[in-house]
Amino acid sequence: MSLDGFSMSPLVDELNQKLAGGRIDKVFQPNKNTIIIWIRQPGETYRLNINVNPEHPNINISSQLIENPAAPPVFCMVLRKHLEDGRIASIAQYNMDRILFLHVDVRGPGGIIVSKKLIIEIMGKHSNIILVQDDLIIDAIRRIGPDVSRIRQIAPGKHYLLPPGQSKLNILTEPATQFAAKVQATCSGLLVKAIIATGQGIGPITAKELVWRAGFPEKINVENLDEADWKSLIKAIDSIIAPMKELAIFPTVITDKNNRLLGIAAFNIEHLGVSEYHIPHHFPTMSAAIDFTGRLSIRYTPPEKDALSKLVKHELAKLEKKLLIITDELSLACKADEYRKSGDLLMTNLHQKTPTANQINLPDIYSEFPDQNLRTIDIDPTLSLLENSQQYYAKYNKLKRAQKSLALQVSQTKQELDYLTSIEIALDNAGNSSDVLDVRNELVIAGYIKHSKKQRPAAKHSRPLKLLSAEGLEILIGKNNYQNDEITFKLAQLDDIWLHIKDFPGSHVLIRSGQLPIPEDTLYLAAQFAAYFSKGRNSSNVPVDYTKRRNVKKPSGAKPGFVTYTAQKTLYVTPDHEFIEKMLKEQEKG
Repeated sequence: MSLDGFSMSPLVDELNQKLAGGRIDKVFQPNKNTIIIWIRQPGETYRLNINVNPEHPNINISSQLIENPAAPPVFCMVLRKHLEDGRIASIAQYNMDRILFLHVDVRGPGGIIVSKKLIIEIMGKHSNIILVQDDLIIDAIRRIGPDVSRIRQIAPGKHYLLPPGQSKLNILTEPATQFAAKVQATCSGLLVKAIIATGQGIGPITAKELVWRAGFPEKINVENLDEADWKSLIKAIDSIIAPMKELAIFPTVITDKNNRLLGIAAFNIEHLGVSEYHIPHHFPTMSAAIDFTGRLSIRYTPPEKDALSKLVKHELAKLEKKLLIITDELSLACKADEYRKSGDLLMTNLHQKTPTANQINLPDIYSEFPDQNLRTIDIDPTLSLLENSQQYYAKYNKLKRAQKSLALQVSQTKQELDYLTSIEIALDNAGNSSDVLDVRNELVIAGYIKHSKKQRPAAKHSRPLKLLSAEGLEILIGKNNYQNDEITFKLAQLDDIWLHIKDFPGSHVLIRSGQLPIPEDTLYLAAQFAAYFSKGRNSSNVPVDYTKRRNVKKPSGAKPGFVTYTAQKTLYVTPDHEFIEKMLKEQEKG
């Protein structure tokens, strides 16, 4: 979800106020969807973030720092060649639509000023960034060939054509009465849709807000409004456009409790209300509001996390039930020697007559005083003592074979329980959709989730947490098994300090020591992270083992995240939730 054209209007005012006249210092392209332009003004440098990700396209002055690739992409090089050292003349919005023109004056050969335009089209899956001079396209972040569109092609050397437009009214310049009359002229259908069809750049959030402020239900139809209702709509229009005209905006973002974006606008979004499920956030500028939504897209945990958690809990319950059954069977199998002893006693007393009862008392040769201790043995009176003895030996041999099999099953089931518990912890730790996708892919590979043969789990994984201790040492934390393997066997040096909660599944934590002594406070902090990202999160005096990375091994064929280690020491910590969560929030902002 992104801004509609109506709420983009004050954003354009903000961009002009801060960026017009500024010099383009640097251009970066951190990924295939994003261009970042550093614009220098006297005493300050701004970062203009242009993102054409189809799911969340936007443009704003951003405080976020994004890592750039070592080699800039081709389009980035084109922008550097044509725009760096240029001056921003102005930023303009086309017809209240989500199309912005960044006018840049560049000094050409002989000192002649050449005007170029960076056109930003914020249009969902059709979003694009296009560099134009004299209406000819120099290049674009997404080239559109004739195989995609025969009417509007975006490619070097082609004439730039605006997207097909519609005859709509500008709600900021047209009198509210005239705008309402145009809406009324649609005669029928949902009022929300009629408002969208009438106004330039008006999206669902603005249209629903107008309907709400007029006092109508969201699903009301145009034909159901009387004269008094139309007056109410005119008042609602005035209540929104008056502050906009005076630049008295109220940038607002609404999220749900799972950090999912529900709405963003330049006004207070009253129709979504304030409740347990709708949480408002207010900001001083539109750029700050958009920056916040960008972070939401990282923090938002998709609904699939709940589904995966239910799956893992279900599998854990099945394994716990299985373990209980086979543990009971193993306990029974461990009594195999009792059957052998019964068989032996019968064999040593074959000379006795088979009793007619179903039990026989025989001297216990396995006791210290056989003549004084009798053992009662169940028998089948229809069989001879030899045949009864053979039955006991058969039971003994069967249980002895089962004992080995059951002991192996118990061990394997416990390992699988530990593994699934590590998956459960990884889901608890998952703070974004990429983390959740990692866990899902691991469950697919492990066979807990079926997938189409055409679908292959993604090879690219989310990144481990990276923090700095007060002493300046880097601490890495694996939030899932992929990340655990990465920090332990790819990122770690042999003399780095490795930590893990003792005897339970949890995150691998690494202190990158650079062969230097580890300060006690850093070691204690890392141990707190090891406890926090484990089943010991809510416990006190949690035992955490630590050792050098060189002492950590991964057995051949082991599941992701599973290791063995030696030469460890143990310290006991109680996770300080408030302090840890504050550090994690600061890391997220950074």
